[in-house]
Amino acid sequence: MVQFNFKGITVVPSGKEMVDIILSRTQRQTPTVVHKGYAINRLRQFYMRKVRFTQQNFHDKLSAIVDEFPRLEGIHPFYSDLLHVLYNKDHYKLALGQVNTARNLISKVAKDYVRLLKYGDSLYRCKCLKVAALGRMCTVIKRIGPSLAYLEQVRQHMARLPSIDPNMRTILICGYPNVGKSSFMNKITRADVDVQPYAFTTKSLFVGHTDYKYLRYQVIDTPGILDRPFEDRNIIEMCSITALAHLRSAVLFFLDVSGSCGYTVAQQAALFHSIKSLFLNKPLMVVCNKIDLQQLNALSEDDKRLVDEMKAEALKTLQIGGDPNAEQQVLVTMSTLTEEGVINVKNTACERILDQRVEIKMKSKKINDCLNRFHVAMPKPRDGKERPVCIPQQVLEQRAKDQEVEKEKEKRKLEKDLENENGGAGVYSASLKKHYLLANDEWKEDIIPEIIDGHNVADFMDPDILERLEELEREEGLRLAGEEGDDFEIDGDNMTPEEREALNEIRKRKKALIQEHRIKKSTAESRPIVPRKFDKDRQFTTERMGRQLSGLGLDPSKAIERVRSRSVSRGRKRERSVAADGAGDDGMEIDNDGKGSNKRLRLRSVSRSRSRSRAPVEEVIPGEGFKDKEQKVKAIKLGKKSVKKRNKDARKGEADRVILNMMPKHLFSGKRGIGKTSRR
Repeated sequence: MVQFNFKGITVVPSGKEMVDIILSRTQRQTPTVVHKGYAINRLRQFYMRKVRFTQQNFHDKLSAIVDEFPRLEGIHPFYSDLLHVLYNKDHYKLALGQVNTARNLISKVAKDYVRLLKYGDSLYRCKCLKVAALGRMCTVIKRIGPSLAYLEQVRQHMARLPSIDPNMRTILICGYPNVGKSSFMNKITRADVDVQPYAFTTKSLFVGHTDYKYLRYQVIDTPGILDRPFEDRNIIEMCSITALAHLRSAVLFFLDVSGSCGYTVAQQAALFHSIKSLFLNKPLMVVCNKIDLQQLNALSEDDKRLVDEMKAEALKTLQIGGDPNAEQQVLVTMSTLTEEGVINVKNTACERILDQRVEIKMKSKKINDCLNRFHVAMPKPRDGKERPVCIPQQVLEQRAKDQEVEKEKEKRKLEKDLENENGGAGVYSASLKKHYLLANDEWKEDIIPEIIDGHNVADFMDPDILERLEELEREEGLRLAGEEGDDFEIDGDNMTPEEREALNEIRKRKKALIQEHRIKKSTAESRPIVPRKFDKDRQFTTERMGRQLSGLGLDPSKAIERVRSRSVSRGRKRERSVAADGAGDDGMEIDNDGKGSNKRLRLRSVSRSRSRSRAPVEEVIPGEGFKDKEQKVKAIKLGKKSVKKRNKDARKGEADRVILNMMPKHLFSGKRGIGKTSRR
């Protein structure tokens, strides 16, 4: 059987909402402009398209509703009966049948009117037929409005149902109301079921999950059941009966031995015997709860007899016979208040489920196929001597040591235990010194003095300690530099004294070069252009360059001239001759006193140089999936070209839609009666 996902059903719109959706979609997604001058064939096709489009949309919507709701015959019997209990199977099928009938009627209406439109002789006749077709379709939808509303309510309720897997390892909890079922579920799972001291707090099925031996188990909490005839039980009780009847699980029947739930042990035993037919072929356990209020041994003779009868019925469901611990597997005691025996109940139920599953698999036909693949080799005895199982002495000693270590761990007090013993949180303050490694444990809590014998303790510090620290750091740096620079280490054991001495000289020279290089990197010596602040001794001058070139037998005049011309051009703006009124032959203005001034020339040269400047071109770096610079430049150009039309239309992006005519004439013109505002 298929496990159905109730949470994936699409929302069912009401009749009016569905009509609005479909007609609006027809108006938006079909042509809207038609004139009298069109050919009659074009007019027919125009209105036939609208009728067909509307029919197809109605068909798709209604088909989605019919197909997405589960068919009661095609899902697990547990789901089928649960839906029947909650929503009445007849009403459910009737609503889906009406939706299916409406789908067929709409298809028939569309087919009839398309046939009539083929013979329409004018624009007016075709339009009237289209209006009639859409009107009849909408009338059909409005008639099934109550069914759509009912299906929407069913869908919302089904989406809130818990996700129960009928094929999973399941523990089912049942019993009278207020006997501790929900409390037990909250203890063993992470489910948060509401627990109150009155009956029928749990009104539906609740699901939680727990783990045992690296396997996941499903725990289902059912509402309380009363001992009354089957036909008198309400919907809440029938949910529990449905789960008991159809889910393959281990059943925990909770028994309140204290009677604080409001029902005696005799009433609970009567309920057990009335529904014991639902426990067939299922592991059954009788769980005596609330033993903190009433011990099982302190019950009266009649109550003990009733409990023994229930235990005898539970023993019949035990798969493995002759087990000495059988009674402990079918009758267990616990208290959810003190949590005594809670884990034992969970573990016992999980073991019963595993045993039952193994038993079922051993009885199946597939087990023979599996056993044929195995071969167990049994060694033949070579003589008549017995060789019993022997555990080596070392293994026994190691096991004893491990047990001692475990005992010490159990005896060791934690910080939380110390906190509880010494006043609790806010009173106890943990000591940070108790883990100090000192020669004497008594020194751990000693207070370090600042003054001793009238002297400051800080005065006893070695004055040269900082210099020694720097010296040690320097030596450490040299050693690390030597280790980083050596790609490989040469073993000097097989070398002669001369070779060893040469190797030491090489290593010293290598370390010195590394240190010199690092010093140069930290200063400005490695830069191509030496700033003036670093050339304070005026070593890098043209005179020095001239002396060096002369020593090599070269003429230094041209080199010195080239250097000087570069320095001059770097410090001045570009000059040009100016021929204007009031200017001399050399481009200089003549003042009243006859002296030349190059102020105008300087201003013009600066402005011209600025006007000719260009913005720096952004360098294109290959990457982002492009193999080279040219390919990326081409991609950038194509990208700019593609958005040119969008930018020209002043759109924000590709999704920006420009509506040229906000009020088209064919939608907002024509005579309309009073109150007739529908444009469809």
